[in-house]
Parts: sequence; C-alpha cells; structure tokens
Amino acid sequence: MDKMDIAAGHDEIDWGGNIAEERGIKKNTVLLKNVHTDLPNPLPRHVKCTLVKGDYRYFHYGCDGQDDRGWGCGYRTIETLASWVCHNLSPHKHQSRPPPSIPDIQQALVAMGDKPNSFSGSREWIGTFEASLVLDYFYDVPCKLAHIRGGGAQLEHDAVEELHQHFEKHGSPVMMGGDRDNSSKGILGVCTGNKGSYLLVVDPHYYGCQPEKAELQQRGWVSWKRVSSLDQTSFYNLCMPQTASKGT
Repeated sequence: MDKMDIAAGHDEIDWGGNIAEERGIKKNTVLLKNVHTDLPNPLPRHVKCTLVKGDYRYFHYGCDGQDDRGWGCGYRTIETLASWVCHNLSPHKHQSRPPPSIPDIQQALVAMGDKPNSFSGSREWIGTFEASLVLDYFYDVPCKLAHIRGGGAQLEHDAVEELHQHFEKHGSPVMMGGDRDNSSKGILGVCTGNKGSYLLVVDPHYYGCQPEKAELQQRGWVSWKRVSSLDQTSFYNLCMPQTASKGT
C-alpha cells in the first residue's frame, strides 16, 4: 500500500544464468513488448498527444510463475517501469540486472528500512511511493511524485499537464494509483482534444498465458481511457521516473 495512497511484440528476457533458476523462472520467459503500438489514436483531431519513448515489456499478474492476483498489481507496474529503464538508459553498474522480482522488491524495501522484516514474503500492496524507492535503489533513477487531490478539473488539467510535460521531457512510463480507485496502472501516454483528454493505460491485472498484442488491445488490457471515466471521487498519485539527465 502506498504511503500516499490509501491503497494503491514478443521479446525474450535474459534473466542471466543462475538468477533464472533461483527465481524458478524459465530462462526464455516470453513477455510482450511495446503493447501499445498500433493502437489507433483516440482523438483524430487532437490538440496534443505525447507518448512513451523507447522500449518496455508488459509485466502482469503471474507472468513469472508467481500467482499474485489480488495484491501484486503495484509490483508488476514497477517491473514494467524497470524494464523501460533496462532498455533505454545508458549502462552503469545497476542496469545490467533485469527488472526486480516481487521478492527482490520486498527485500529491498526491508533493506531500506521502509518496511519491517515481516513484509518479505507477504501479500501486502505497494504503490507509487514504494515505486520511487525501488527505482532509485536498483537503478539510481529518482522519481517525481505528484499528488492529484481529486477528480474532475484537477484530473483533467493538473494530471494531464503533468503527464504531457513528463513524456515530452523524460519519455518513461508512469505509475498511477489512488485511494478509492486503488488499482495500479501504467500510463504510457496522454492525448488532449477540445473536449477532454485520454490516458494510454497498460493494466497489470491480466492473468493467463501470453496473448498476442492485438488480443491484449482488443480485450482492453492496454487502451486509451477518457480521463472523465476515472473515479472522480478518488485522489491519484503519479510516480514519474526522472530520466532525462540520465540520457535516453
């Protein structure tokens, strides 16, 4: 659970030798890559559209063999953000490692003193605050946290403007979570027209064998969602990796 939230193409991953065996993951685990490509623009006559830049992989419930349905969405969104870092930032001492697993994330939060020892191996939720700690811990990537206090105008204007600025400057995926709407979301883009804006959402709640990208899009696991369709009574937090200074 987030401290600021009341609740919050195919590609092969090289997990790296013994790491795969230790995690119980098949070495050539197949995950979908760049699942938003080929989606039609939600607004043919848009005023402004800004999107994620570079490659990422789609992490979701159970994608590594661990059944985390009902509690793991925040972890999976963090892994999607981490996969972007691995693909796109200039190499340094941390970026040879793959996205951290759920046990890795939990152990890191305990090591940092953010969580008690009992957190490791638990099914406790995490959100945007923990995401910022994890990306800094594993990849030396700082994050900006933006708090959107309510729906309506604040979502339509404040959140949308934050996201436009982020994708223009940094280009990395964003993690979004809230209180009443406590389902973690990955945000891959924002599109604004004269009558409102849409967010490009990648949903980590899918569980099952890997579908084709087209099926994932048809079933709505990655889709453009109108901002006004979000819970207007919920607050939202955005975790925006600050990657421009790292070199993309």
